[in-house]
Amino acid sequence: MENQSQKVIALLGPTNTGKTYVAIEKMLEHETGIFGLPLRLLAREVYDKCVSKVGIEKVALITGEEKIIPSTANYFICTVESMPKDKVVDFIAIDEIQMSADRERGHIFTQRMLEARGTIMTMFLGSQVMANIINDLIEDVEFEKKERYSKLSYSGIKKISRLIVKFF
Repeated sequence: MENQSQKVIALLGPTNTGKTYVAIEKMLEHETGIFGLPLRLLAREVYDKCVSKVGIEKVALITGEEKIIPSTANYFICTVESMPKDKVVDFIAIDEIQMSADRERGHIFTQRMLEARGTIMTMFLGSQVMANIINDLIEDVEFEKKERYSKLSYSGIKKISRLIVKFF
């Protein structure tokens, strides 16, 4: 599925910087798309967001446990393992690409990073630690860095018993 005119973007940065949101919006700007996510529940959440924006008849959900595939689906929200390999789509996104380093599932993320391409745009989302690896493996990648909107700070050790709210 190699296309020289396609754009490959690596959108990298810390957690909670809006990378997934940006990718959802980009996907929905295209006629067709596949979005690979690391967790079934995250795929379900993205599926629900897409359904609310474009309608239930245009969005499919494919995970190891759940398959909702309308015959008119243009967008396929999947766990990375369940991403269809035979579909030609305009846009492909792979979230949490740093999972390539995972001992058990990393080979799937790596394979998708090396082989899955949208005909117009492909996005890799994840941690900044992947920048050099992506640069070494993929040609002509456009890197975009996302910054955290708020500052995280460490407030010290807390006893778990002080964090639990009692309802009795």
